[in-house]
Amino acid sequence: MKRGWRVASFAGMVGVAVAALGLGGCGNLGYYWDSASGHMTMMAAARPVPDWLADEAAPQPLKQRLELSLRIRRFASDALMLPDNASYTRYADLHRPAAVWNVVAAPELSLTLHRWCFPVTGCVGYRGYFDEAAAQVQAQQLREQGLEASVYPVPAYSTLGWMNWAGGDPLLNTFIHYPEGELARLIFHELAHQVLYVKDDTPFNESFATAVERLGGAIYLNTQAGDGARREYAQYNERRLAFRALVRGTRERLAAIYGQGQPQPAELEAQRRRKAQAMSEFRAGYAQLRERWGLDAARMRLTDRWVAEANNASFGAMAAYDELVPGFEALFEREGRDWRRFYEAVRQLAQEPADVRRKRLKALGGS
Repeated sequence: MKRGWRVASFAGMVGVAVAALGLGGCGNLGYYWDSASGHMTMMAAARPVPDWLADEAAPQPLKQRLELSLRIRRFASDALMLPDNASYTRYADLHRPAAVWNVVAAPELSLTLHRWCFPVTGCVGYRGYFDEAAAQVQAQQLREQGLEASVYPVPAYSTLGWMNWAGGDPLLNTFIHYPEGELARLIFHELAHQVLYVKDDTPFNESFATAVERLGGAIYLNTQAGDGARREYAQYNERRLAFRALVRGTRERLAAIYGQGQPQPAELEAQRRRKAQAMSEFRAGYAQLRERWGLDAARMRLTDRWVAEANNASFGAMAAYDELVPGFEALFEREGRDWRRFYEAVRQLAQEPADVRRKRLKALGGS
């Protein structure tokens, strides 16, 4: 996984392991079998971190990252009160650049994601595949139905604690070499999904986990990381924030173009022209950022691809991971920056109807 893609796919860290566990209530048995076998293959490839550290054949750079991951993992439980269990205490090399590939889809003139529903975790706006080619086939089938579809790589996903009896979610080659601050944030994000998961509410779940990773990541960098790691993260985060601002602005512009409800036939062509203009200006804005950053093409390859292929599905998927974050961050401050109190407040909020909790979070976040 290239670091450049982390700018565009930070939202791509899945909070549900439906695809991996094959617990869905839609699709065909072949999909579920492939999903279950893909997850079990990954679990079987994982070995305890101490075994890797004792392995003379394991590369020294990998051992250093694994030692770092153990420190991050301990910090997560000791300082952030995240679950202390087997997750992220084993490592697997999948020999591929992503843990899974997600498929998302949306109509031509809407940012509302197509949804897949599962009996345990509810409905989500993506479908995961362990094989990229299978994901591309699904995306093409959705396009043939008149939807805009996108496929993006995901470096990690959470089984929500369901698989801790079998060793838990493992560290993976897809993210183990991330910069220290990014590695910490990813682990915090995925562990946050084990604190709380609300059925049928992806924006709530992902915004909560994103808030935990941001807040926890800042504390980690300020108290545990060295000056070099903090500088590296600051540079990386500056680029990420700039890109997110560009994406958010374009998403809001598209939402205004599409409006509410089904457009009248006379409005379709005008909407399409305005949409094309917004997308053109988005790519021009990215080109300006790209030039300012001055990064080589190899580092930005995946981000460049995301921008080139961006569509309604892409923008809709990004929205789920940051829409309610300001509200969660404000709630953390309201609870005195006490993690236990914060988690309890979030659990109480989760008991409210979806529209009520969303309104409360937006009010807390000042929107």
